[in-house]
Amino acid sequence: MRILMVAVLIWFTSACSTVYPNQQVAGQTFPTVNGTSLESQPMTFPADVLGEPTLLLVGYKQDSQFDIDRWLIALDMTQTQVAVYELPTIAGLFPRMFSTTIDNGMRAGIPKPLWKGVVTIYEDGELVQQFTGNQSPNNARVVLLDEQGKISYFYDDGFSVAALNALRQQLAVATVAID
Repeated sequence: MRILMVAVLIWFTSACSTVYPNQQVAGQTFPTVNGTSLESQPMTFPADVLGEPTLLLVGYKQDSQFDIDRWLIALDMTQTQVAVYELPTIAGLFPRMFSTTIDNGMRAGIPKPLWKGVVTIYEDGELVQQFTGNQSPNNARVVLLDEQGKISYFYDDGFSVAALNALRQQLAVATVAID
């Protein structure tokens, strides 16, 4: 429990140290970033998810988990079929020094079957925050990548049913285009 509290404190105090204005990144290619899943598997986005639409739920603070969870529940309840990755994105050297502690804290709170879909971005955290903007850091950044890694849908204003419906509509268009 103490380790989890330390991890949360580190993440909370260090996330979003530089404020970048929010950006509208739909239509752009997601930057190449590296991370490691909670299963300890390295991943590179978007390269490792090319070929199919993929949803990235990017969080900059621990409190963004609430928004991410609302998106995950809504996707499940609407039976939305899309590969989903949670990307806790933590900028700064200090968090990288404690990445093992932070990741172990997340493992303690996330069921093991979900670990492969949680990919922590440390080294490239600043790049992602600068790319999307990190104002209102409690809001998840909802990023739908098409099969080429281009962003076909982007939303960063907190969960809403209208945003979910817009995402599902864009995903339906993408799925038709693939078929």
